[in-house]
Amino acid sequence: MLFCVIMVTIYCLEVKNMAYKIYLFDFDYTLANSEIGIVKCFKLLMQQEHYSIPSDEEIKRTIGMPMIEAIRVLFKEDDDALLHELRDKYTVFADKFMTENTKLYPQTIPALKKIKEAGAKTAIISSKTRRRIMQTLTRDKITDLVEFVIGSEDVKSHKPSPEGILMAIERFKVAKSDVLYIGDNVIDGGAAQNAGVDFAAVLTGNNVREDFVKMPYVKIMNSLDELL
Repeated sequence: MLFCVIMVTIYCLEVKNMAYKIYLFDFDYTLANSEIGIVKCFKLLMQQEHYSIPSDEEIKRTIGMPMIEAIRVLFKEDDDALLHELRDKYTVFADKFMTENTKLYPQTIPALKKIKEAGAKTAIISSKTRRRIMQTLTRDKITDLVEFVIGSEDVKSHKPSPEGILMAIERFKVAKSDVLYIGDNVIDGGAAQNAGVDFAAVLTGNNVREDFVKMPYVKIMNSLDELL
C-alpha cells in the first residue's frame, strides 16, 4: 500500500511539473529532422568551393549550431568575411533543397495540438532562420499551433545565450516558472539554464541521456510523445 502511495505521489509531481503555460521548442532534431537537407547543402557547397568533404556524421554533429559556427567547424576557416560569404552561398542551396528535405517528427503535430488543447501556448526558439522554419510550418499547415518563431536573424547572440528565450518570455508576459524549453542538445539546456527556465531534453538529436544528466532538467524523453 505504501509503495502505491509513493508511486502515485511521484506521478502527480511529474504531471504537475510538466503543466506549464508556455512551451518553447528548439527546431532541428526537436520538432523536425532536417539532416538530409543540411548534409546535401553542405556537400554541394564544399564541392562548389573545392573544400574537402567530411563524412555525413561530421556534418550532422554541427546541426543545432549557429550557421556561422557550423561553417567554421566544417570548413576550418576563421576569417569572418569568408565565413559570411560561405553562409550566403549555403543559403542559395538551402533555398532549393532544405524545406523539401525537412520532415516533422510523427510526434510533433500531436504534441503541439495537445498543448493547445490544454490551454497552453507554444513558440519556437532556434538557431535556424525564422524564414526557413516558417516554410516548414506553412507547408504542413500548422502555423496556428505556434504563436511565433524566434530565429537566428532575430537575436544578437545565439544559444547557449538566453536572449531568444528571454525575448519569448517578454512577448508572452509570463513568469519564468511558467515556461518550459524543450531541446535535443546540451546547448539548448545551457540556454534554458542561463534564462532561468525549466528544461526538458528529447533524445532525437546527437546528444545522449548521459549528456543531459550533468545539467538541470525536469525530464529526459525518447520522443515528444512523452511530453504530456
